[in-house]
Amino acid sequence: MKCSRLPVTNMSANFKLDLIHRPRRLRRTASLRAMVEETVLRPADFIAPLFVVDGKPAPVEIKSMPGVYRLNIADLVRECRVLHKLGVPAVALFPKLDPGLKDDEGTMALSEEALVLRAVRAVKKAVPELTILTDVALDPYTSHGHDGVLTPERDDVDNDRTVGLLGQMAVLQAQAGVDLVAPSDMMDGRIGAIRKALDAAGFTGTGIMAYSAKFNSGYYGPFREAVGSAQAAGTRLLSKATYQLNPANRREAIAEALLDEAEGADILMVKPAGLYLDIIRDVREVTRKPVAAYQISGEYAQIHAAARLGWLDLARCRHESLLAIKRAGADMILSYFAKEMAAVLRG
Repeated sequence: MKCSRLPVTNMSANFKLDLIHRPRRLRRTASLRAMVEETVLRPADFIAPLFVVDGKPAPVEIKSMPGVYRLNIADLVRECRVLHKLGVPAVALFPKLDPGLKDDEGTMALSEEALVLRAVRAVKKAVPELTILTDVALDPYTSHGHDGVLTPERDDVDNDRTVGLLGQMAVLQAQAGVDLVAPSDMMDGRIGAIRKALDAAGFTGTGIMAYSAKFNSGYYGPFREAVGSAQAAGTRLLSKATYQLNPANRREAIAEALLDEAEGADILMVKPAGLYLDIIRDVREVTRKPVAAYQISGEYAQIHAAARLGWLDLARCRHESLLAIKRAGADMILSYFAKEMAAVLRG
């Protein structure tokens, strides 16, 4: 038995919706889309993290961070000149020390000839207009890889003794010419102590960018390789859960940010950035201070890794990831993409 087929008619050919609002009108052309674009990235939005080593080796690429290098001071200066010409206003410097210079107390952090201080002086002399940030934490200097000195039982970081050392570090960095000290240690009370130490030493103009909501993330592995704290600890999986924030806690992150503001922080930072867009937005809504966000090494590495496998478009995902961070409320973004993004945005 044959089934007869009914003629198919195009019922939608003349179908029209009676709509007043058609949001697609403003997406119709590239120029219209540009006119209504709400979030725009600029070279001035970025801070470039840079890794510095001693001696005169050629730049060494960090295996887990394609396109990112450890630089000696001469190469660092050249890189800073390029960044300045591209319109990137600031750099954040992180030292990679020889393991033989590390000890349990992080003694080299308080040397007036510490690597990072020599680097700051060289960059300031060559590119005085560039804003320089320096990390205030002991993990690049300690043989155990923690951000402070340990308790006698060696089962935790000694909060108050560490804070005393951080204040001394901050003053040394200010003396070298740093514009912003950036405490990344997450010790209680360190922002107030650093502010008092800087003011007492006459550095009232030196600002503090506080790592206010720094989470105990699994995405820090490539950075720890870059500064050598992974080798010091013997593992990338060193737990810092007693001082860095629990990734599950949103209210606690806001409390930390407000404490840092009350203690005198000039800029509040959220780290990591891409996984914590809700925290960036929360901090933006509770403060009138500038908000920074750090797109960390693991975020950078995973985009590169997926792009190398052909799973993602590097340029599009790079741009989208940074746009999301700014859209969430960040006024400035520390990112290893800073240089290439600035070059792209300048055309």
